[in-house]
Parts: sequence; C-alpha cells; structure tokens
Amino acid sequence: MTATTRRRLLTRLATSLVVIWGAITVSFCALHLTPGDVEDAIVGTSIVTPQVRAQIVAEYGLDRPLVAQYGSYLGRVLRGDLGHSYQRHEPVVTAIASQLGPSLLLAVTGMGLALILATATALLTAGRSRWVRGLASGAELVGTSVPMFWVGILLLTVFSFQLGWFPAVGGDGLTGLLLPAVSMALPVAALLSQVMREGLERVLHEPFVLTARARGMGDTAVRLRHALRHALLPVVTLAGWLFGLMLGAMVVIEKVFSREGLGGLMLDAVAGKDLPVVMGVVLISAFVYVVVNVALDLLYPLIDPRLQEER
Repeated sequence: MTATTRRRLLTRLATSLVVIWGAITVSFCALHLTPGDVEDAIVGTSIVTPQVRAQIVAEYGLDRPLVAQYGSYLGRVLRGDLGHSYQRHEPVVTAIASQLGPSLLLAVTGMGLALILATATALLTAGRSRWVRGLASGAELVGTSVPMFWVGILLLTVFSFQLGWFPAVGGDGLTGLLLPAVSMALPVAALLSQVMREGLERVLHEPFVLTARARGMGDTAVRLRHALRHALLPVVTLAGWLFGLMLGAMVVIEKVFSREGLGGLMLDAVAGKDLPVVMGVVLISAFVYVVVNVALDLLYPLIDPRLQEER
C-alpha cells in the first residue's frame, strides 16, 4: 500500500467515525422530539400502577437529563452493547442479526443490477447518433424522477397481480428477490448511466483513444479496454453515495413487497418508540455505508493506475 493510499484510507476512516457519530446523534435527538413517552412503549398494552411506571422510568434511566442518557448510550455503543428492545424483549444485536441478511442481499443485488444496467446503457449509447442519445437521456430522466417505492408498486401490480409471474407477498429465493431488487436498481441505474455516458463521450475524444483506433482496434474493444476504465472513477464515487440512498429506500421497499429485513424492524420500532432498536439499525446502516465507501476508495488505484504513487 502506497503512502498516498494510506493517507486517503486514514482520512476516510476519520471521516467515517464522524459520519457514524452524526447518524447516532441525529437519530437520538429526532426520536426524543417525537410525541409520546418511552415508558409507554416499554409498558405496551399492559395496565400498570404509577409505582410500577416510576420503577420502569428509574430502571431505564428515563428520568435523567437527555444529555446524560445520550452519553450513557454512546458509552454502551463503544463497549459493543446496543441494549435490549423494549417491544421484542431481546437484545438489539439479536433482533438485527435475524433481519440483516435479507436486507444486505437485497441492497447488494439492487446495486449490482444498477451497475450492470448503467454500464450496458452507457456503452451502447455513448457517442451514438443524436436520437439514440436523446432517447436514452429521456428514459434516464424519467427513471431518476420516479421514487423507488412507486416503481415497486408498478412492478408488483403488473408482474404479480396481473401476470402472476412473481409472488405478491414475501417469497423466497430468486422469485421473491428479483422485483424488489429491480425496483431499487432502475432509478439508480438511470443516474449512473448519465454520468458514465458523459465520461465515455469525453474519453472517446482523447488522443490515446484516437491512436488506438488508428492502429486498427475496433470500436467495441476501444470502449471496453480503454474508455470504460477512465469513465468508471466518477461512477464508483457516485455508487458509494447511492448505496446509502438504497439503504434508506430499502425500508419502504421491504414493506411494499412484504419482505423480511431491517425495513419492517425499523418501522415497527419507530412506531413503538423502541429507541434501542432504532438506534441499533441506524448504527448498523451507517457502518455498512462506511465500509462500502472505504472499500471503493481502495478500488480507485486498481481502476486507474495513475492514482498510485510511485514507490
């Protein structure tokens, strides 16, 4: 690992810690500003006496100032303790672990499909005639303007309710994964293909590309072997940011398709003011986002060797 790569990695790690801390802080403040009392979420539908309610408040430290509660939570997080769920009556780590796998599979599949669609569209339309590029740009504009959940509802209506090709509720395996993954991939692919096509069209006029063509290299080989690599860097950067957007949209997508995952867990926790679960899901999501972006930073020198510092 070169000195430049090490500095970039250390900078990214420092920034990542700030991102995780910020996500925890904003979520903590937002949840405590919402109407309702936390002790009501702990008690649930049970009827308890004022003495029992006071005991619950004292046990969970809800009578302390918010600053003290916030500091106590940060201390537990640093020790790896995310607390216990008020509603599920189990450790938050256990609740998240049971739902994390399906959510990660959905997010990774959606991003993979988005990258494949964006790359294919950009390679086929970059540098082509005006009407081809205009048609692609129009489709991409529509794709970026439509919310992911609306795409999901449309796909569910056509391919599940009308055609019956995919399960309408839940579903295991590929059949239950494809429609929600496509719902998340289409808007992201539309944005990525715009950026990639602009990069390809810029690179296709570079002198080294003209030299490759003069030596008899075909158009497809030029695009795949030379132009694509130089157009990938901004796409990789944008993909890291869009992956975080996918993690947020996944909450609604999983509800639309009745899938297991962090989406249902998060919505139930927010509705029930189950603070430990909400904070745990936010923390895990921020951590996954940070890991993905650090990994993409390490890919930059592999995509473009010019970024590597000579030893």
